[in-house]
Amino acid sequence: MGSGALVLNATYEPLCVVSVRRAAVLVLTAKAVCVADGDEVLRSARNSLPVPSVVRLTRFVRVPFRAHVGLSRRAIFARDGWRCAYCRGPAETIDHVLPRSRGGRHSWENVVAACARCNHTKGDKTPAELGWRLPAPPVAPKGIAWRVLGHRPPDPRWVDWLDLREPEAA
Repeated sequence: MGSGALVLNATYEPLCVVSVRRAAVLVLTAKAVCVADGDEVLRSARNSLPVPSVVRLTRFVRVPFRAHVGLSRRAIFARDGWRCAYCRGPAETIDHVLPRSRGGRHSWENVVAACARCNHTKGDKTPAELGWRLPAPPVAPKGIAWRVLGHRPPDPRWVDWLDLREPEAA
């Protein structure tokens, strides 16, 4: 079965991702209605229910959202497409653009994914000191998809409710 189900507020605003079991319980208790079905069917002794992929709550729920996306190693890799920011090879480590020993912060704007070779070569230097350039400055991820999904890969059936367009190249 799928990894989860997208939960929409009564206004069709994406709220979170829950397990398929939790989504089925919400539908069976009439707290949510199924908006999109998955490929399989949940069966019990008396009922059968298509696996919910997207559910909408029947009552509006006010949820205070965090203004920023939490910084984690996996989220950095997802933001950078699992590619080294310097050579575009496969990323294995994270690197501080301005090294922490020189006052660089551990923030979205200063951390990039890097391969071990580039990270070792860069060491305690800045990219400018080596004559390297970043293709784009690192920024914190934005958008409802990052707030709801984080680093999780989205189910293709959620495209209608999440803004999953690729960022345009600069």
